[in-house]
Amino acid sequence: MPNKIIYFLIFAGLTLFTSCKEELPVPKPPTYLRIEVPSSKYISYDDPCGFRFDLPDMFKLDSSKITEGNCNRVIDLGPLNGTIFLYYWDIEKPLSFYINNANDEVGNHKLKASFIGDEQFKHPERRVFGTKFELQGDVATPFQFYITDSTDRFLFAEVLFNCTPNYDSLKPTLDRFNQDLDQLIKTFEWK
Repeated sequence: MPNKIIYFLIFAGLTLFTSCKEELPVPKPPTYLRIEVPSSKYISYDDPCGFRFDLPDMFKLDSSKITEGNCNRVIDLGPLNGTIFLYYWDIEKPLSFYINNANDEVGNHKLKASFIGDEQFKHPERRVFGTKFELQGDVATPFQFYITDSTDRFLFAEVLFNCTPNYDSLKPTLDRFNQDLDQLIKTFEWK
């Protein structure tokens, strides 16, 4: 009988000793939301206010916002769950006034942005000049751009997504949208 008690105490001691080890935490790899977005088929959008550009067929122009004499537009980004707001002006003041206002809109996000990149584009043969801004970080508007013919017309745009701005989670969507935005800018023409 004493041997059974000794074996039991040894077994109980080994069990307690091995079960008291602390587990080391294992870091989890970063993950992103998986977004299934169909490939873009572009359609040409001709605006009665005198400009045209290619737009993915999954984006829809909100025609309820179009009124005569008002050239501002709202584009629903469909499965990307966002909106492009286009603001159009006939140039009546110096061009610098409109460019400074566009730059001020970008500057409003400096506190939240971890990086603001800009890309200028010039297509003198079509009289299309402008700058695209990419704002990285947890900002409300990750993309803004302006396009002008430098003498008569000025278009400013900002992109908003319908969710809390979490840059890490939105990164795949932003990368995908950036391609469509580049196509819009590349095909933009004044009529």
